Amino acid sequence: MKSVITVIKEQIEHFYLVRRLSLYELKSSNSNNYLGMAWELINPLIQVAIYWFVFGYGIRKRADITLENGLEVPFLQWMLAGIIIWFFFYQSTIKGSKSIYTRLRMLSKMNFPMSVIPNYIIFSQFYIHAALGIITILVMQFSGFPINIYYLQFIYFIFATFMFIFALALVTSTLATIIRDVQMFLQATLRMLLYLSPILWQVSSIDNEFIQLVMKINPLYYLIEGYRAGFFGIGWYFIENWEYTLYFWAVTGMLLIIGSTIHVKFRRHFIDFL
Repeated sequence: MKSVITVIKEQIEHFYLVRRLSLYELKSSNSNNYLGMAWELINPLIQVAIYWFVFGYGIRKRADITLENGLEVPFLQWMLAGIIIWFFFYQSTIKGSKSIYTRLRMLSKMNFPMSVIPNYIIFSQFYIHAALGIITILVMQFSGFPINIYYLQFIYFIFATFMFIFALALVTSTLATIIRDVQMFLQATLRMLLYLSPILWQVSSIDNEFIQLVMKINPLYYLIEGYRAGFFGIGWYFIENWEYTLYFWAVTGMLLIIGSTIHVKFRRHFIDFL
């Protein structure tokens, strides 16, 4: 727990630096494009269109999705409510895992905690997530799903998503610095994870109970279903499913402890891997 307290304290003390670096990261990564940061929204929107055409219309036209409360939701809106979490998670995890070893030369000349690096990378992706969230809200308004009281739980789920990604990034960024193959393994795993998350199909529509179990123990299931509960006004998901809330924070807490411990232990040796 000492390592966890150290890492969290570093994030709080250097929050201003995290915010500034995250904006710089977002701008610098798109500085050579004519459309600039607009590509950060164009790319995911193109992917949404492709997934909707392939899984919701082109190959096999999907009927409306029936939610737990009996509400029928068009496939596009149902998918959009979940996939915005995936874009945030995927980009943050991939970029966060290589955030330290790709910046070792810079770190050798800077004087701030290395745990800040994955955090500001994740924070830079949060701006994109917020923009996609606004677009999703607008789509919902024009689709007959107005803003409701359950939108308040987005505050909780945004925090939960951020903590889960940060805890995972601490683990992967440390391991990827020591063993570069971790980056390749992570990319392959995340490609598979997209289809093991309830983004493109409902868990209840799958007959195989084992696959259902695998999808439900995936922490992304909790976050995605929580977002959908807010967008469609189903209920207070994190309260009504308190067992899953405890499970999610147990997994996140374990990752945070492991990530903080190995990060603090090995970061003084990171420069040796330059």
